[in-house]
Amino acid sequence: MKLAILDDYSRVALASADWEGIRRRGVEITVFETAFASADDAAAKLAPFEIVNLLRERTHFTRALIERLPNLRFIAMTGRRAPSLDIAAATGRRIPVSNTHGGEGGASTAEMAWALLLAAARDLTNAERGMRAGRWHEGVRVGTVLEGRRLGVIGLGRLGSRVAGYGKAFGMEVVAWSQNLTPERAAECGARLVSKEELFSTSDFISVHVVLSDRTRGLVGAADFARMKPTAVLVNTSRGPVLDEAALIAAVEQRKLAHAALDVYSREPLPLDHPLRRMENVTLSPHLGYLNTDVFGHFYGESVKNIEAWLDGKPINVVNPEALQK
Repeated sequence: MKLAILDDYSRVALASADWEGIRRRGVEITVFETAFASADDAAAKLAPFEIVNLLRERTHFTRALIERLPNLRFIAMTGRRAPSLDIAAATGRRIPVSNTHGGEGGASTAEMAWALLLAAARDLTNAERGMRAGRWHEGVRVGTVLEGRRLGVIGLGRLGSRVAGYGKAFGMEVVAWSQNLTPERAAECGARLVSKEELFSTSDFISVHVVLSDRTRGLVGAADFARMKPTAVLVNTSRGPVLDEAALIAAVEQRKLAHAALDVYSREPLPLDHPLRRMENVTLSPHLGYLNTDVFGHFYGESVKNIEAWLDGKPINVVNPEALQK
């Protein structure tokens, strides 16, 4: 039997957990360390495998791809949910899907958002590039102090509430908005509920923390960017499609905002010729929000347990139990 571990860009999968129990059960393990070039590439390379281990939402496992994998019998996914995985299609093929609980990196992602916000506030990426090129202050935008500025948080859930707390610790005024946010919940997080329009038009820094869904896809668009202060900074560590990427690029090009700091993109990995890579008033990181040793240890450790349980005929953490019905 063959197991494919997908999208191990950081090359840490095998070192993050003990896979020997799986090998002792006669399973051959192959690790894919780069993204597939296309759906055709994925289908061709994954065709021999009975088991795949998905890392979050890196490879999109669509119905079309699942239908092209005749040997696929089990999917181990990391995280509680995977919008990029067509679970209904897996169920239709009687392919059980097991997930992992916890370890999503709430503190890690919130801290990453704050790192990006600080970097953008002081133009650290341009400063670092300049230092390596032999420059000093040339080409570096004069920085902004956070204390006394307004932080707008889009979404006050597990991550947004942490970021709101960081803002308060830095002496910022914190306002927030989301589709279901109440004044009481905002107050619990040290924030004040405002309208979406007020948040975008008055905030000096805006950080996005909503779950991607049909309702939040394209949630932040051209009208929102147009309201922003020309000195404002936008941070997104949520999901790329929450922002209208074309509208964002236009807004950054037209200097409707001072800086965008991004960890997530509509297409990942970000293509080499993508216009965001060429913009000096953009800070980019390669979806590092949840990447840390603790998270990888949990994700892969739990995946090993899920795979071993399925191999032993006693699957656990199955999100589509109907796939087990004969």
